[in-house]
Amino acid sequence: MKVGTIRFSTRELLDIAIAWAALSVAFALFFGGGGQALLYQPAILFGLLPASLVTAGLGFLLHEMAHKVTAIRYGQVAEFRADYGMLFLAVAGALAGFLFAAPGAVYHRGQATLREHGLIAVAGPLTNVALGMAFFPLELLLGGMLGDVAGLGVRINFLLAGFNMIPFGPLDGNTVKKWSFAAFLGFGLPCFALAVWALLGFSFV
Repeated sequence: MKVGTIRFSTRELLDIAIAWAALSVAFALFFGGGGQALLYQPAILFGLLPASLVTAGLGFLLHEMAHKVTAIRYGQVAEFRADYGMLFLAVAGALAGFLFAAPGAVYHRGQATLREHGLIAVAGPLTNVALGMAFFPLELLLGGMLGDVAGLGVRINFLLAGFNMIPFGPLDGNTVKKWSFAAFLGFGLPCFALAVWALLGFSFV
């Protein structure tokens, strides 16, 4: 399949769909109160799930596409692959009341400098920050159910940005830090601050 100049394999589209669904369930569980809420107040979860499919799904998709498009811009061959173990951990963690959002990654190959690798990595979290900022005025203006959905979009995208900027393992922050510690601080600190605000300031129930 081809969208504009970007090609997607059948395997890639399947992985995107599965990761989208699993991550949406994980965020709905997390914001809905985890496994306890699922047992005693299942309506909260089912009320959150459609909103999570839109907000978490959009945040995940644009995050990964930012990696893919930036990698292609630098002459890379790039394709998303879901990590099914991590997706299981995301859902299980949300049931237990904590968030772990690492659904997979865009793998790319080709000649790239350390700076280009860093820019490919930071493109994802910055896209989430931009998307969160786009949802923010909608939350203020719409009110009601649509305002709640927009508010969820703000918090989910800020959390995705902060989580992915953690300088550990395969996360984006580690790649950015290897490229430039100054760039890591410049991009990472605002992402972490927004994520903390989203985590502490959100209440759907």
